[in-house]
Amino acid sequence: MAASRLTAPLAGSLDDPARARDLARMKRLATGLFLLAAAVFLTCVLLGEETGAWVGYVRATAEASMVGALADWFAVTALFRHPLGLPIPHTAIIPRKKDQIGESLGTFVQENFLTRGVIEEKLATVDVPGRLGGFLAAPGRAERLGGDAAKVLTAVTDLIQDEDVQPAVAALVDRKLHETPAAPAVARVLELVVDGDRHQEVLSAALRLMARFLDENRLVFRAQLGDASPAWVPDWVDDRVFDRAFAGIHRFLAEVGADPRHELRRSYDARLRAYVHALRTDPDTAARVEEFKREVLEHPAIRVWSGSLWTTAKNAVLAAAADPTSALRGRVTALILDGAKLLQHDQTVRELVQRHSGRAAGYAVERFSGDLADLVSSTVARWDTEETSRRIELQVGRDLQWIRVNGTVVGGLAGLVIYTLAQLIG
Repeated sequence: MAASRLTAPLAGSLDDPARARDLARMKRLATGLFLLAAAVFLTCVLLGEETGAWVGYVRATAEASMVGALADWFAVTALFRHPLGLPIPHTAIIPRKKDQIGESLGTFVQENFLTRGVIEEKLATVDVPGRLGGFLAAPGRAERLGGDAAKVLTAVTDLIQDEDVQPAVAALVDRKLHETPAAPAVARVLELVVDGDRHQEVLSAALRLMARFLDENRLVFRAQLGDASPAWVPDWVDDRVFDRAFAGIHRFLAEVGADPRHELRRSYDARLRAYVHALRTDPDTAARVEEFKREVLEHPAIRVWSGSLWTTAKNAVLAAAADPTSALRGRVTALILDGAKLLQHDQTVRELVQRHSGRAAGYAVERFSGDLADLVSSTVARWDTEETSRRIELQVGRDLQWIRVNGTVVGGLAGLVIYTLAQLIG
């Protein structure tokens, strides 16, 4: 490993009291068996073979047990460190080969797990839409997912600077409004109004408003007539003229309002329909509408409005997303629940999701398996060497200590068998 390579600690705590206690206990057991075999061997040496023939058998067994224990201790220790601190070749295998182990592990995972065949075969045995639908349909899950979506939306909008987005939104709206022809849109709106006789309702409302306006300003109009009348005309004459004219106007407004077939209404309808036709066919009429639209869009108030669209829309959406009782949150929750029902009960949707989930997973592993293998190897390469050895020893060291125990026992039995055969042959 290069001297300049940065190292990173392993995830999680290195202190695992339970595993550390188990490892220490197994080490004491294996070492205790070795010391027991050594004590038996030393006792047999002190007793000598003159004590009895059985001493030779016990001594051979103890001697072979010590050899087996030492050999397996060396083998187990050599995985994690140099035995007795001596730089013996081919020892401290894990620290020395950590990077190669990481590369081999990444390659192994890529070639044996992250393949299209393995993933598709596994997914074929899994009810993907059923599991997904069950997950979404769990009590309270849709509401929680709606809340999570609101949090994600809030986080995304927090990352976006309003001063960067507002000009872009304003420019987009301004460009779209300028590029969209106004005459066809106005013609379509008026056409819908005329076809539904809404324009006659508008006229009736306007007539009622005009009548009310006249009544509310009767004195003003009478004063205007008095100012315009010659000074030699008596006031009672002006009153009679005004009353007759005022009543005539009211009578006319009432007649038009009450008669749906009044000539004024027919003329109004015909002119409006002619204007709709002109908007569609007459370039001059369309040009005048476009000019009016341009003047409106260039008005400062419209500029301010288009510039505030982003902030207004964003604040409205965020407020609705943050409110659990809002229509937006309710709609998101309903969509999730509807999707869960489809995934659980709609056979067409289930088959579609099942088929495409396998294809999507297969594509994903083909596209990213190499990246995942690199992630494994690069992550292992960044681990601290001593910490890696210690972590692996904590994970598997207890089982490896059984190798020492078994070596002690099997070595003793092998020594006993060999000594017995030698005595029989001799």
